Amino acid sequence: MYSQGSESLIRQARDIQESELQKFYSRLIKVLGAKEHGHEAVVSLQRLRLILAANKYPRPLPAELQKKVLLLLSSPVEQLQVLSSAVLRETSLDFDYAQEKISPLNSHAAALLLSQVRSKTDLSSYCAQLLRNLDTRQSESPCPLLTHTLPILNSVITHSPDCLTQDHVTLMSKKLVDWLRYASITQGGGASSGGFFTGPRSRQPPPITELDGTVSGDFFTVLCVGQGFTEDQWMNVYSFSMLRHWLLTYHSVSNGNSTVDTDDRSEVDGSVVSMVSATSSSSRLLPPKERLREKAFQYCQRLIEQCDRKAHKKTDTDLQKACLVEAVCILDCVCSEDTSLVYRTFPYIKALFGRLSSDLSFARVLLPIAQFYLNHGEIAAVDCDVVWKLVFGRFPAELFNDHFLAHELMRFLRLNLDSLYTHYFPNLLKLLAWDSPALVDDFVDLLPSLVTPGTAVELLHTLLDLPCLSATLVLQLRCTSVHRSACLPIAEAGARVLLSLEAFRNPSFRGLFLFLLRAEAGTGDTIERLSTLHELLAEAADWPRVVQCAQAVPVLLHIYFNAVPKVADEQLLAHLILVILERSSLLLDIPAYSKEIHRVFSCHLLKLCKLHPSLVVDQSHELLEFAGATTNVYGNEEVYTHVVWVLGEYLSVSCDSRCSVSLITSCFESLEAVLFEITSSPPPDGGSCPAPRVITTLMSAMAKLASRSHDLIPRVSLFLSKLRTVSRGGSVAWCADEEDLVSIVTRGEELWSLLKAPGVAQSVLTPPSCVADPRWHRDANVAVALRLRLLTQLTHSQ
Repeated sequence: MYSQGSESLIRQARDIQESELQKFYSRLIKVLGAKEHGHEAVVSLQRLRLILAANKYPRPLPAELQKKVLLLLSSPVEQLQVLSSAVLRETSLDFDYAQEKISPLNSHAAALLLSQVRSKTDLSSYCAQLLRNLDTRQSESPCPLLTHTLPILNSVITHSPDCLTQDHVTLMSKKLVDWLRYASITQGGGASSGGFFTGPRSRQPPPITELDGTVSGDFFTVLCVGQGFTEDQWMNVYSFSMLRHWLLTYHSVSNGNSTVDTDDRSEVDGSVVSMVSATSSSSRLLPPKERLREKAFQYCQRLIEQCDRKAHKKTDTDLQKACLVEAVCILDCVCSEDTSLVYRTFPYIKALFGRLSSDLSFARVLLPIAQFYLNHGEIAAVDCDVVWKLVFGRFPAELFNDHFLAHELMRFLRLNLDSLYTHYFPNLLKLLAWDSPALVDDFVDLLPSLVTPGTAVELLHTLLDLPCLSATLVLQLRCTSVHRSACLPIAEAGARVLLSLEAFRNPSFRGLFLFLLRAEAGTGDTIERLSTLHELLAEAADWPRVVQCAQAVPVLLHIYFNAVPKVADEQLLAHLILVILERSSLLLDIPAYSKEIHRVFSCHLLKLCKLHPSLVVDQSHELLEFAGATTNVYGNEEVYTHVVWVLGEYLSVSCDSRCSVSLITSCFESLEAVLFEITSSPPPDGGSCPAPRVITTLMSAMAKLASRSHDLIPRVSLFLSKLRTVSRGGSVAWCADEEDLVSIVTRGEELWSLLKAPGVAQSVLTPPSCVADPRWHRDANVAVALRLRLLTQLTHSQ
């Protein structure tokens, strides 16, 4: 786990003698007692931390050393703050913030203080102390104290939002209003603080400016520029960064938090207070929470206006995008709390969407706008179709290779599972096809919401074609001028042109690829020339992106088949069985991919037939056609075995009254022909022998069918007797392993013995439900239950 050098240092720290440790303490006290702390102090603190951390139990420090380490929490050197906080956390220290008077408060000191919290009461007291610091006048509190308090408080309420009382929430809301709206509008830093006669007017603090260089004519925001910033301007920045979290934690009327605002009367739509907030120019008359909403609205409104300005630097442009995201999210929170603000907010959001929707570089900004439309579009009676066409249409189609956008879009979809536009699923799956490892967990949660009666069949085909889609996306980027020189994970010998790339550019095959790249569902279930597409993409089978995508498909298929029975009727389930039979032999040739898909198909074919046994009779023609094809024995063993088992198990009058003797006979004859063919001739050239499980399953299915139609028993018995005779002659061409042959013959003898007594055979091979699903352990009127209870009592008494 550790390197050899690290293990040596840890061993030395654990084996240090007490006398040597005391000498080290004394030397460290002298080092820390100096006026300036250099490299020696840093190295000594690092060694002290290692000594304390290497032992199982915390060691107490000498009182004098502990005091000096505590003083380092207020050091101007951040490295010393980090080391002192780490050292003190390894000790059995227990101290009080008010008593120790650690000043100025910083994040490292706060982390130490939080580690000392033992109860909710202690945490509430700690928060009260933080808020008292905020309530002091600026002249009484050092600058770093306030600037560190808000981030610390934000971290505390993240883990324990109920640690603040109603008075604390009210105080904090008032402070946020002051910092957001009433920060100074002149630059800080190098401005002179002299009196009337000390300098020219040019030395007075200049006003703040906008990102485009013009002088700001309104209040300060995070998008204002200056050579330096005052303390209240820094608090403005911190307040904006935690505003959304604060609103969601303490202002949302639906979060169930215990801190209810007794003065806030805006929960009732159309109330007097809400009308005042919508029309009054004097928000000081409002309660603290209402006033904070109003100021948050004004702040975000100004940010949106500031983002219209052309920034001089690219970093400032990125800052504008980030502020737009936060501003729209805050407006969403505010409108959720007070619906009267929706009518004031929507004009700004609508104008913002109109300005940004044509530029996909603002895609991550447009997602919060889409969330706003989703949450409040109905109230404002706004048509949202253009928004969904952008989010579900253009974003995945054109930006599927943007990893950050994919993460944000998945988060948006997971938050709105009940409002998904399911017909866009071919577009959404492009994100998964491009980056399967990163998004497969998201689609595990998302996929059940995409399964509907209208999309189920096409969705199944699309999932099976996901590796083809992955290869097609690679080819699409390869063909674009922007990505023509991109390094793709495709091995090329010399200047050889990829055949799949030529096919992608070939107009005769263009329709195949365009179907894979379709944006919406409803244009068809699958591709008619699917085998041709697989041939064109054969060389993509070993591309890393395609292989990773293929590994995710079985997982998603399990999710899909578990969700289908909840929304599908028997007619749709019957159609899905046909898809299983058809697609089991139409898959992109990727090593181990077909085997995994066949395993999933087999598992869920049994589940569907067990859930609805009548499906076997409904689809008997297709099932018999599949079971009667000898090629499926060698190339599709897993699915073929389960299809045969399903026919033998559920083709019975007890499962479906429509099951006639002629149907049973037809099924028997199909299975008999296949079994006779594979046991009377060697396997095809280059092929392997049929699996023993296939042969035993065929024999068992035929025996089950014969037990339900006794006229078929002589035919089964004749085959089983010949099988025993053939095996006596030694090895056979259709079975390469002697042990497998013995197992097959043994199974045949068991079935032959059963069929000699048709009544017994029927009860064993086709047991009634009361026998197949016994309730003896729950039925007090059955003699077996009495005997079991008696035996249990006897064994327990001993």
